[in-house]
Amino acid sequence: MSASGDQLLGAAAGLAESGLTPFASTYSVFATRRAYDFLCLDIAEPGLNVNVVGALPGLTTGYGPSHQATEDVAILRAMPGLTIVDPADSVDIEQAVPALASHPGPTYMRLLRGAVPTVLDEYDYTFQLGRAAELRGGRDVLFVSTGLMTVRALTAARELERDRVDVAVLHVPTIKPFDHETVVRGAAKGRLVVTLENHSVVGGLAEAVAACLAFARTTPRIVPIALPDEFLAAGALPTLHDRYGLSVAAIKDRVRREL
Repeated sequence: MSASGDQLLGAAAGLAESGLTPFASTYSVFATRRAYDFLCLDIAEPGLNVNVVGALPGLTTGYGPSHQATEDVAILRAMPGLTIVDPADSVDIEQAVPALASHPGPTYMRLLRGAVPTVLDEYDYTFQLGRAAELRGGRDVLFVSTGLMTVRALTAARELERDRVDVAVLHVPTIKPFDHETVVRGAAKGRLVVTLENHSVVGGLAEAVAACLAFARTTPRIVPIALPDEFLAAGALPTLHDRYGLSVAAIKDRVRREL
């Protein structure tokens, strides 16, 4: 199914009520901003197995605020019973889809579009719903990343080796439920913790990590790499990613400044 807004989610709820397992795909801004109440009361409250797939999440389009779903995770994190997944590449997507279909409740997956890279097959990775995965070790810095930012985290980590900066990468494909145990264990090693996400700095991965570590009484220094709390400009994506700090070059510069 592909459409926009309340009618899409209403139809998906009806299909789930009849015993089917629907995947309802539309732009992230339509699924979250425009149809929140339908997702909440028609799908999440009765616990239906509806899988909402949000395209163009975060800063993955240059069309400006009308299509940039920079706050979709923040909008949905507080919805009871909703699972939220942000895959990094084609390996993640391919393995996440059957996992979400077999999950009994509602889910929201941020969908990468266009030329989706294939990266995680080089790291002996297997998607597990609700679990984070350490993709590489490192003694100086811990990258905690999700979505497309995991691919950039891996590239930045490799390139920072030239500066003798040893960076570990912890990929968090499931934002909710959050893998508190793995994050706390990784942050307890005394490294600088840098969170990386294609989402507003408000209400996303950075705040999930910070809350997790605060409740665990673990207090490393945390540096968030995320989109600012503002409406973003329209333009060419490479230019916007540099401007808002999501490019590999910007990530490396931020780490150098913080060490």
